[in-house]
Amino acid sequence: MKMKLSEIKEMSSEEIGKQVVAEQSNLVDLRFSHELKQLTNTAKLRLTKKDIARMKTILKERELSETKSASTDKGVNA
Repeated sequence: MKMKLSEIKEMSSEEIGKQVVAEQSNLVDLRFSHELKQLTNTAKLRLTKKDIARMKTILKERELSETKSASTDKGVNA
């Protein structure tokens, strides 16, 4: 399932974290199915990896913006 960037941005950071864990588990299952020659649509592997990367990117952007805003707040108060 391909997630859109706008869908990911609407989710909270906690929800995204849970979704990343779920998708990583799904990726393991897909790889296992692929090894056993049971996976007919191998594009699912690539899409799942890209979804995980999108979600991790959004989480990192949020983390960086929080630390940036926290550091600018400290600079103003000091």
